[in-house]
Amino acid sequence: MRILVVESDAERGELWCRYLKRQGGRTKLCRTEKSAVAALRFEIFDVLVLDLVIPDASVLAISDFATYRNPEVAIIVVTASSFFSDGSIFELMPNARGYLHTPVQPDDLAALVEHYGRKVTA
Repeated sequence: MRILVVESDAERGELWCRYLKRQGGRTKLCRTEKSAVAALRFEIFDVLVLDLVIPDASVLAISDFATYRNPEVAIIVVTASSFFSDGSIFELMPNARGYLHTPVQPDDLAALVEHYGRKVTA
């Protein structure tokens, strides 16, 4: 499973990537909107783990571009804000599959990534 982690906090992003790699995922960490869009231009990801609060970035633009490039991408939203606790993020990001409030336990993140990143075959 290919996983793009978009997280501005390097330590937290690297922790998540290491944990997801141990669970069998192939991860890439991007800390800015520019690097995330560049990664999405040249690679296809099964899951996008996206922190909603990235300085000087439009996370909606990142999610829109990810969905444009791969309509099947599952987006796991992570945030410290309670602003979207009403579930409105699922209206703004149609491919949003999960919502986690930080601090995030790596086990919880891995469970969502595994669940929503699996390909369903008919």
